[in-house]
Amino acid sequence: MKKIFILSLIIAMACVSAATIYWHEFASQSADSEKVVVTGSSTIAPLVSRIAKRYEETHPDVRIDVQTGGSSRGLADARTGSCDVGMISREATENEADLTWVTIAKDAVGLIVNTENTITTLADAEIVAIYTGEVTNWSEVGGADRPITVVNKAAGRATLKVFLDYFKIAPEEIRADIIIGDNQHGIKTVIGNPDAICYVSVGTAEYEVKRGTGIKLLDIGNIESSIAGVMSGAYPLSRPLNLVTRGIPSDTVLAFLEYCQSTAVHDLIREEYFVEVQ
Repeated sequence: MKKIFILSLIIAMACVSAATIYWHEFASQSADSEKVVVTGSSTIAPLVSRIAKRYEETHPDVRIDVQTGGSSRGLADARTGSCDVGMISREATENEADLTWVTIAKDAVGLIVNTENTITTLADAEIVAIYTGEVTNWSEVGGADRPITVVNKAAGRATLKVFLDYFKIAPEEIRADIIIGDNQHGIKTVIGNPDAICYVSVGTAEYEVKRGTGIKLLDIGNIESSIAGVMSGAYPLSRPLNLVTRGIPSDTVLAFLEYCQSTAVHDLIREEYFVEVQ
């Protein structure tokens, strides 16, 4: 009986010792592991998520947490330190010099309608008239006699700023029927409404068009809305896709930013229907 007790005690001590060793190893790994938090633009997020996954494969001690919420969130989080890197899908403004901007790709903003819509192109003036409520029926711009459903982006979205800046429309002039958030929200809205018009990322829209999801990109002033147009410089509504930081980034963050700018991710940029920075 005494021998059994001693044997049980030895086994129990061995288990405790093994558990202690495992815990110390786990704690050591957790301490060594570094996390980079990236927040912001829903346009950039899918690309950065793929880049992050590839980066983690060769850097097992780093975890990249990518969260969406719009460019305004990326800007605010970078400034407050709530994230390490912000994602902003537009040009920097004069009052944003406190941040360091790194462009990782180029995109564009394009107008989409349902494939049932017979319209294929709109002039700048017609687009302005539609979004300010001067034109309310598709027949007024050469389409069917049907009311136009104007879909606009929510405040804080970079796509909204690019759209308003290009067409020189003040935010209060917009007469929208539906307010949407990210690109997919806009695409789903147009798929479900044959009379809707919306503006989204050209890259995202081109991908959905090739999938046959029921939308089409409109030419703007007879200029084709496409990634090819962005690459050639012919398409006017192009924009940079940026990663931003404030202050001096850590070595881990700096290494990830350099990777995002490297040729090692050009294939991912093209696969996401964006244009790599030369």
